[in-house]
Amino acid sequence: MPTPTNRTASAKPLRKTGVRERSAETTRDSLLRAAIKVFAKHGLDGGSIDKISRAAKSHDRMIYYYFGNKEGLFVAVLEETYRRFNDAQAALALDVNQPVASLTAVVAFILQYYRKHPEFVTLLNSENLHRGKHIAKSSKARDYSSPAIGVIDAVLRSGAACGLFRAELSARDLYMMIAALGYFYQSNRFTLSAFLGENLEAQTTFAQWEAFVTDTVLRTVLTQPGSAD
Repeated sequence: MPTPTNRTASAKPLRKTGVRERSAETTRDSLLRAAIKVFAKHGLDGGSIDKISRAAKSHDRMIYYYFGNKEGLFVAVLEETYRRFNDAQAALALDVNQPVASLTAVVAFILQYYRKHPEFVTLLNSENLHRGKHIAKSSKARDYSSPAIGVIDAVLRSGAACGLFRAELSARDLYMMIAALGYFYQSNRFTLSAFLGENLEAQTTFAQWEAFVTDTVLRTVLTQPGSAD
């Protein structure tokens, strides 16, 4: 039978391992948060390893250790931004038995998420400049699209079942429509503000756009536009 001393000695490595694991997770998360900020500000090409490690108050070698290289880190950044979006959407309290209210909430969420998280749009802009070659390397990319489209699909099915929504609509197409309208506004708000002569970052202007998009989406899906009033 082992002595108390032996039991204590054998338990110590387990506690130390737990501490090391938590420390490693903290370091990785810190590097990832710093990389999101740096890449969003400077793009992939301008977001150097040195800038990211300094922003994270870490060391270059830790980035190579956890992510392999800068491209590996950028893939992880893209995955993390999609994960955050999905987590936020999953937190929506939707009642699919109220399809009009649920779809209105989804539209508001997507538009407002882009507005509150401009780094999301900026990072996607950067990746599109690279023709999506980094996100294509992600084994999780398809997993991130399913929840976003799945929510809309459930709402559309509910609306069609009660005769409110057109049955032939594609959840993918509707998602792309909502995302496109929200993305364009956020991505081009500065140039559009100069071109149109009004501040698109103003809350009142954004609220008008959100109301317009919501109305446009409902007119697209309703069997009898205006029946939601």
